[in-house]
Amino acid sequence: MAALWTLSLLLSASLLGCLAMTSPDGSPLPHNLPPSLGTNISDGSLSVDLPMALRVFSMDYHHIQAPFEIVLWIMLASLAKLGFHWSGRVPAVVPESCVLIMVGLLVGGVIYGVRHSAPPTLSADAFFLFLLPPIVLDAGYFLPGRLFFENLGTILWYAVLGTLWNVLGIGLSLYGVCLLAQSSLGDVSLLHCLLFGSLIAAVDPVAVLSVFQEMQVNEQLHILVFGESLLNDAVTVVLYKLFESFLRLPSVSGLDVLLGGCRVVVVGIGGLCVGLFFGLLAALTSRFTSRAQVIAPLFVFLYSYLSYLTSEMLHFSGIMAIVTCAATMKQYVEANVSERSNTSIQYFLKMWSSVSETLIFIFLGVSTIQDIHMWSWPFVCSTLLLCLIWRATGVLLLTAFVNKLRRNAVTFRDQFIIAYGGLRGAICFSLVFLIDDFPKKRLFITTTIVVILFTVFVQGMTIKPLVELLYVKRKKRALPTLSEEIHSRLIDHLVAGIEDVVGYWGQHYWKDKFEQFNKKYLRRFLIRNDRQASSSILRVYQELERREQRGVEEEAPPIVDPRSQGRPLLPEEMESIRRILSRNLQNFNNKQTPAYSRHTLHQDTSVDRTRKPLYRHQSLGERYSYNTITHFQGEDGGLSEPQRVRTGLSRSHTVCSISPRSTLLDSSDSAGPAQTRSTDPKAAREDLVSPKHKETVERAARKHLSFVLENEKQQ
Repeated sequence: MAALWTLSLLLSASLLGCLAMTSPDGSPLPHNLPPSLGTNISDGSLSVDLPMALRVFSMDYHHIQAPFEIVLWIMLASLAKLGFHWSGRVPAVVPESCVLIMVGLLVGGVIYGVRHSAPPTLSADAFFLFLLPPIVLDAGYFLPGRLFFENLGTILWYAVLGTLWNVLGIGLSLYGVCLLAQSSLGDVSLLHCLLFGSLIAAVDPVAVLSVFQEMQVNEQLHILVFGESLLNDAVTVVLYKLFESFLRLPSVSGLDVLLGGCRVVVVGIGGLCVGLFFGLLAALTSRFTSRAQVIAPLFVFLYSYLSYLTSEMLHFSGIMAIVTCAATMKQYVEANVSERSNTSIQYFLKMWSSVSETLIFIFLGVSTIQDIHMWSWPFVCSTLLLCLIWRATGVLLLTAFVNKLRRNAVTFRDQFIIAYGGLRGAICFSLVFLIDDFPKKRLFITTTIVVILFTVFVQGMTIKPLVELLYVKRKKRALPTLSEEIHSRLIDHLVAGIEDVVGYWGQHYWKDKFEQFNKKYLRRFLIRNDRQASSSILRVYQELERREQRGVEEEAPPIVDPRSQGRPLLPEEMESIRRILSRNLQNFNNKQTPAYSRHTLHQDTSVDRTRKPLYRHQSLGERYSYNTITHFQGEDGGLSEPQRVRTGLSRSHTVCSISPRSTLLDSSDSAGPAQTRSTDPKAAREDLVSPKHKETVERAARKHLSFVLENEKQQ
């Protein structure tokens, strides 16, 4: 542990040395030119002359400055992450994002103290073009498809309407605060407040993932929070660009607002179409990689990143595009490439997203140390309070409506965690720096940093104890078995058939239609023939195998049951357990319930067509005439002796509820109808029974009735 922190300090010192060799604006200092080169400054510009002597050793730092500093930053971030996981009980108390931000604050403070100038900040282009795509790609590629699409309506409800609720609520409320504080906030317009509301309402998927993956909450809660944060970013970025366009217009009319609403729809649908196109193209390309499996994983990253860049170029939603691309190509790519290539894709995506996430949090801390802060107590405190109030009310109101349409309602505890888990992060931090210069831009930056630090530190550190305090349902550690998957698919097919019969087009109906279309057209076209699964069970088994391989590395250490390591049982305890088991078994055998076994069912369907159901009371004559007939059928009907015994026992359990008088009457009355049904095969067989045998049957019936009544009195 000490060695890790020593390496981190050495890397920090190296970064300070590298930054000392550059000017505050990032340009190289002239006196750091290699000494073997002469300079000519007669015309005011630098020129390189021929070396005066051959040098054995020389250094040219500015030739490798950019990649060298990038590698040092990545190394510092990785060592900080490694030190966090080896820091004892710290991971159980403090989230990883908090520790990384604190490391960034420390490094930024040291840099500011040494250079007496602001440390390097995380630019918006670097964040949106290089650091955000790996995280979203990892989230989209390993997205639990079944859970996501089953809860897609609720996720869109939270992401679209919930975001609009938060943006308009926070923006209008802040404008009211600015009107009340005219002396200090009078120059903030309504559009500026709406612009700030659009960026401060962005729930960061990076912060949400880093916190909720450590808590291991149940699958439904996790997919609701994660899906809402993922699509929330796409909506907030679109709204931010919309309000930014409104600010640049001389005046905003009703037509501009209508066109802005159409633009939001076009941006979302455009990103969806771009991602779908590149996802299918990646799947088709992976079909022809059988002779070059080494480069197969490369197409996953190239097509995904290309979909993001294309959407950004066309001013569509890049987040929507890369998520759609990853979710579209996953099943086809996994079927086409080898297991080694799948493993390479998995580990490279996890490594790439982990490094990007670590860099984002460290740069959040480093960029906080700035000279551009402006403080206003009314604005900062109102923003913090309004973010909590509007998100909580939005979740409660939207959930109250959506629970009327859901089979599995979102509980109040889950609603509290959804509202409390709205963490802010690098999305809003990067967007606030893109605002055009105006007098209160520095106030917006300061308020954004305060909101980020409050949500990550206060809410991020207290949400885990709240989950334990409220007894929120946790995630099952065991992966689903093949039997569970097959039965869940059986239920899906059954519900889809029921919806088709009743004429209701629900999610199971459309899911079944898509599976048929996928099997008939897409899989045949996008997956090569030697990779086509021979059956759906085999395909499920292969998917479970891949999921198990991923889960071995991701799941937490298994929980050891302390009862398995207890002391051996004493002889008295064993004897007590035997008495309890024997008493329960005796009570179970004494129950007057008919026994059932599939081995006692009649195989000949013609034998029992006219008999009454077992749950109806029958007369004694009917019972024993039936048993007599089955006795005679044993020779030609194929009934064995155990079957006859079980039949007599199972049908004698209901005798105790019939009185003797009614039984004799029923037995005398049963002779009449038997004679009228002469054409019935059963009646024809009864005619073959001799009178002597009937007498024997009646005598046995009376004896059995007295035996049953005697047992009933004893009970």
